[in-house]
Order: sequence, then C-alpha cells, then structure tokens
Amino acid sequence: MAHSSSCQYIPSDTHVPGLAAVHAEQLSFSFHENNVQFAVENASFDIEGGKITAIIGESGSGKSTLLRLIYGLLEPTSGTVRYKGWQIPTRKDKLIPGHDSMKLVSQGFDDLNTYANVWDNVASQLPNTDIKRKQDKTAEILQRLRIDHLAKKRVADISGGEKQRVAICRALINEPEVLLMDEPFNQVDASFRDTLQQDIKDIVRDTGLTIILVSHDPTEVLALADNLIVMKSGKILDQNNPHVLYSEPSHPYTALLLAKSNILNPEQAQTLGIESEKSIAIHQEWISISTTEESSFFVKDSKFRGFYYEILISNNTVDLHCITTSQLIPKKNQAVDLTISNWIAFD
Repeated sequence: MAHSSSCQYIPSDTHVPGLAAVHAEQLSFSFHENNVQFAVENASFDIEGGKITAIIGESGSGKSTLLRLIYGLLEPTSGTVRYKGWQIPTRKDKLIPGHDSMKLVSQGFDDLNTYANVWDNVASQLPNTDIKRKQDKTAEILQRLRIDHLAKKRVADISGGEKQRVAICRALINEPEVLLMDEPFNQVDASFRDTLQQDIKDIVRDTGLTIILVSHDPTEVLALADNLIVMKSGKILDQNNPHVLYSEPSHPYTALLLAKSNILNPEQAQTLGIESEKSIAIHQEWISISTTEESSFFVKDSKFRGFYYEILISNNTVDLHCITTSQLIPKKNQAVDLTISNWIAFD
C-alpha cells in the first residue's frame, strides 16, 4: 500500500479520485469546546502539486492553524482535508501526528539541536544503515541550501536566517512530497531573502516538491508563490494566482493587503467623479499628481521610500495614498491635480 494513502490509519476512509493534491471542503476548526469562535471556518480550497502556494493574512487570521490542519497536527471540528484523494490522518488516527509524505518547518526551529553542529542536525534525519548514502545526501542538501561552509558550526552560533536553512535541510533530506513552512522568512535578513526564495523555487522546479507556506507579509510571496490563499478572521476571502489577485481582487481586504490600495465607499468615490454603487479600490500607482495653482486636493504628507515617495493627498473629505518616482516632490499643502488611470468595483 502506498505510504500516501490513509486507509491504514483511517479504516473507514474511501479514496476520492480526481482531486487536487490537497483538497479541503468546508474545513473548520475551533479551540473552544462549544465552537463559539472558529480559528478556521468553512474553508474550501485546492492546492496543486509541484507548485508553491502561500497562505497570507494579518496576524491571527488562522493561517498557521490551517497549515496544521493540512499536516494533520489538528483534528478538524468539521469538514475534511485530503491529500491525493485520501483523508489526512490526525492525532486520533496515528501515534505520531503529521502526514508521512509531508514535513513541517515551524517558526521557532524547535526541532533543531542548538548545541550540535549543522552537519549532525541534518545527518541525524537519516538512518545509519548506509553510511555512504547518509554522508552523500547530507553533503548534497547542505550544498543545495548554500550552508555547506557551516557544516562544523554549532547551530547556537549561526544566524536566524542560517538556522532557517538548516531547518529546511532537515525537512528535505528524506525527500518529502510536501513541505509546509510557517513564516519561513521571518528571521531572514532582507538582503538574503531573495536568495533563499530563489533556492526554494529551484528546488520545486528540479524535484516537483509541493510547498505550502504561511506569511503575514504579501511582499515576500508575490514573486515567489504560484498561488495565494487570502485569509481574514478564519475565513478564506480570495484565492488565485498573484497576478489576478493583485490586479483584480474580489475583496477589499485583498486589495489592501497586496497593494496597500485606497478603499473608498460610493460617496467617497463620487467626490473623485467615479460613479459606483459598490465600494471601489484605487491602487497607489494608479494615481498621478501634478502641481497646480488651485485644487480641492492638496499634499497632506510625503514619505521617502528609497527609489519612490509615498504621498498622502486629501481634500478634507477623502485621503488618498499615491506613489511617485519623480524627484520633484510637491511640498506640504501644495495644491495638486490628480489623474486616476484605473479603479476596481467590488461585488
């Protein structure tokens, strides 16, 4: 029997063919016995195999709980989650929780032995039945994640970003089919984040690994993920590829999260000459400004962001954030005309 099936753990389970690699239907979980508050509520989603899927949302939105439901560390209050058509076993189904085909890299690096060196932390995941294979596999994975030069260093003596790479090596050395990562870039310096993300993309391309990761910062995953799942207050609000969700979000929260968009009600939109019966979103880059002698809009504030400025303009009724790469920044209280190139109305 294939190790990815669950009927050895859940005798009553029946295989459901034709599903995505990870498939959830009406998945809910509550930490409270009376189910008055759900950490995850009625979540339905499909996650493709061999792709990178990011679950994003603000802190407390249920992202990490959903990740643990997928892995089998938590038992759903209701609904089901399946991997390759089989229901994922939980704590009540097997002695050691966690799906056999998956590995989880948590935020706190709890699995690392901080007083052992990097080599031993990774090599310890393989049996001693074939010493040469153990040495070769350890050397290969350390090189792949660019930490072979740290092999003899104690984990206690390396940086947070380096510890993250060690944790990923430990998870990957036994060649899981799915890698789950909880806030994997939290302790990685911004200058090294792109390198780690590229290494992760290369591993997926070369091995067909499925990655599901959690992030509260969408800028980390826009360029990394093939698909995004947007969560708020335990519910999935949006799911699609990053390009669609950025340019055509179906929920105001998605526009705010991904694009720091300006969200306006119909009355506010009307002051800009936009007629809409629904709330609208105007991304910051869709607003262009130019100085003028007289206008209802003026510069309220400006912030230097490196190669661009973020400018807050207002007419004392509506505040709008826009961005400009021009070095000719209008001064505070300067009257400005604005041109809006695009906007989105929500259903």
